[in-house]
Amino acid sequence: MSTKEKVKEEHLVDTLELPLNEIVLYNDDVNTFDHVIETLIYACDHTSEQAEQCAILVHYKGQCTVKTGEYKELEPRCTMLLEAGLSAEII
Repeated sequence: MSTKEKVKEEHLVDTLELPLNEIVLYNDDVNTFDHVIETLIYACDHTSEQAEQCAILVHYKGQCTVKTGEYKELEPRCTMLLEAGLSAEII
């Protein structure tokens, strides 16, 4: 009898993964909850629930990541937050 050996081939797939950045929103003593929520809905495409949760986290924790993605996608969103008077940065 002969034994046939099955060879398992491994295929390595190289994927190009771009590093993800985050927009971090910081707490301030100037903006109201309503303004922050409305701005997050507008600038980051949040639902009202998401925006409210982020506003609460920012208020109690001091900061919150509000959007994650590639830098080129985050830059205009962060600019909108800054133009609305919020404190944010891309990290």
